[in-house]
Amino acid sequence: MESQQLLTSMVVPPVPVMAADRFAELVGVSSEVVRGWIDKGYLPTMKIGRYRLVNLAALQREALQGGD
Repeated sequence: MESQQLLTSMVVPPVPVMAADRFAELVGVSSEVVRGWIDKGYLPTMKIGRYRLVNLAALQREALQGGD
């Protein structure tokens, strides 16, 4: 049980993140649009291994601060 908890803590990122494809699905735009937003710096991301994920915590913080 303890080794499973250790493995889970190593796999789960410390901040809420989401794959770009899933983010696109939830927002209602295409994956290509979300990738363009990421490339232009409109969406904050976090790289975990070889994956670049949308950083939902940073996005929420920016939205609450009124960031453009």
